[in-house]
Amino acid sequence: MNLPDYLASGEAARLIPVTADSNKEARAASILLATLTAVPPYQRVMLGSLGLRIGVRANLDCYTEITLKKDSTKSKSRPDGLIHLETSRTHIWTCFVEAKIKNATIEKGQIERYLDLAKENNISAVLTISNEFVASPAHSPIQLPKSSLKNIQLFHWSWMYALTQAMLLLNDEQFVHPEQRFILAEMVRYFSHHSIGISTFDRMNPEWKDLIVKAQSGAALAKTELDVENSVAAWHQEVRDLCLLLTRKLNRPVKIRMSKSHIDDPLLRLRDDSKQLAEEHKLTCSFEVPDAAAPIEVTADILRRSLIVSISLSAPKDKQKTTSRVNWVVRQLSKAVPDSIYVKAIWPGRAQDTQEKLENLRNDIYLIDADHKSLLPTTIEVMLVKDMAGKFSGSKTFIEQLEETVPYFYQQVGQYLRPYIAHPPKIKQKNEELDENRTELDKFSKGAQEASTVASDDIHDLSTPENNNISSSEDIDEQT
Repeated sequence: MNLPDYLASGEAARLIPVTADSNKEARAASILLATLTAVPPYQRVMLGSLGLRIGVRANLDCYTEITLKKDSTKSKSRPDGLIHLETSRTHIWTCFVEAKIKNATIEKGQIERYLDLAKENNISAVLTISNEFVASPAHSPIQLPKSSLKNIQLFHWSWMYALTQAMLLLNDEQFVHPEQRFILAEMVRYFSHHSIGISTFDRMNPEWKDLIVKAQSGAALAKTELDVENSVAAWHQEVRDLCLLLTRKLNRPVKIRMSKSHIDDPLLRLRDDSKQLAEEHKLTCSFEVPDAAAPIEVTADILRRSLIVSISLSAPKDKQKTTSRVNWVVRQLSKAVPDSIYVKAIWPGRAQDTQEKLENLRNDIYLIDADHKSLLPTTIEVMLVKDMAGKFSGSKTFIEQLEETVPYFYQQVGQYLRPYIAHPPKIKQKNEELDENRTELDKFSKGAQEASTVASDDIHDLSTPENNNISSSEDIDEQT
């Protein structure tokens, strides 16, 4: 085995690593890296999430138990693995890998040492893997100053993310290579076992309950409070876990919908969401499901202690009745269980929105019309409202209810809704054209006749002496 020049020692990543049973992190890292090496489709998906394009001629080698020739650190830091990717003869991308398993979290000091070691050896990036969740692989569970990341990249995968991507690939009908399928399936089987320590996000932060009580009592929340920031950070982890949950249930890649500024700067996202929580007492997120009619919006309302899941559709513009626009949505939900599902009509200008239970609208569609007789709704929103009461403040029950409610809403509502497509115009038949022409001609003739009658009356009025200034012949004779 030819090692890269910058390595003093190392072993190729193995599917069946020979290591102590107690060293589960090294074992897990070795199995994942070996699978990346052996299964090119999985390699393209995972490394593609880091912004790398893997061509046919690319060559990937992964190593464990590495030591480096250059190591000026007194701690003799030793990453769990190394990725060495040659995309061309002149371009090489390298990356340290640090893995944590079970409840172990990424340590800021350790990663800072790895970043220094990477800079010393011209390593391109550092990749962390743990049960912690981030919005995208370009984000990190730890906060580091920008100076630490100068000329180097920091990425993060959750174990559940790696497992979910493998499951999606196994369900892809185009992935047919038998040996590669076998290897990937064995990796999924290994990481799916409860003893390995791969877990989902199952509870909010310890400060969650106190935060809810404080908000319920009317006390002011500050966006810079530790309780607020920790709750938002926990919410962000749960949003990512929920996204992966929907991905596995739908067997399609669901994405978190974020602004570009939040994608580029996770700290800005944390600050903005902390401000929203402090001022509005709400936590929000949005998911993009492939081929769905619109994004799915999720709101955790602290004051109401409720979860609201909704989807909004533009109302059909070619329908000129409110009931027709609303009924277009209600008909699509004929199979939905109406419990806790509401339909809201959003009106233009300052007109107040109106909403009604789906069950009631099925019996009487006119209930939503309200008093806006001269207006038409521009948007129709369908929402599910889950009143959690005391369960809302439970750090574990909150997550359980959220992960139950969002998939349920998609099952009852999201999978049935479709955006409105206006009917295309039809070519008129000759008989229809003749009838229309006759109708238009009749209208024109009638209009011309009426105009003629009005003109005659006006002329008659003008010729009447008492209605004009022209003297009659008798008046002229008298004057003479």
